[in-house]
Amino acid sequence: MLHIGVTGGIGSGKSLFLKEWEKMGARVVYSDDLAQKLMLENADLKSEIIRIFGEQAYNEDGSLNREFLAAEAFGKGRISELNTLVHPVVVNELTMLKEQAEREGFGLFAHESALLLDSPTAEMCDVIIMVASEPEERIRRVVKRDKSSEEAVRHRMDKQPDFDALSDRANLVIHNDGDEKQLKRKAEEVYKELEAVAAGQT
Repeated sequence: MLHIGVTGGIGSGKSLFLKEWEKMGARVVYSDDLAQKLMLENADLKSEIIRIFGEQAYNEDGSLNREFLAAEAFGKGRISELNTLVHPVVVNELTMLKEQAEREGFGLFAHESALLLDSPTAEMCDVIIMVASEPEERIRRVVKRDKSSEEAVRHRMDKQPDFDALSDRANLVIHNDGDEKQLKRKAEEVYKELEAVAAGQT
């Protein structure tokens, strides 16, 4: 089984790329979703977040106070504090999910993360793929998808890594400047190539 890490900026198309892989039979994990799930369900992690960030980190109904945590992490520059708590738990869970996928006979295990190249999970990957797109095209997609303002999207992009500078650390860069059909076709081509490599391991 091959472990593929997929990264790229907001609006690059990395999630659409992996949704196509899911249809084709890959086991896919989305790091943001996994982290948020663990922040809700892992009692030790939850208590540490409350200890460091205070009771306001969670709403009265027990849900994550995303607005507060985003303000603390990005607005007050405490993102490294949050990552120090969350990343080790995510790595442990990802390792278990990977082992489970291998037991279940998956040929490809992929996980998506915008912060992959700055994360210890990069070392777990056999192959790293970056989905890249021009900034203006990314902004257009996210404004349409999230009904956000252009200014808000630019602000979110400013908080993400400089993917152009990091592209040489990826094994493969997928340029997504066409339409969805073209990206899906590229996803299918890469999937088949990696599936053949994975099959050759056995």
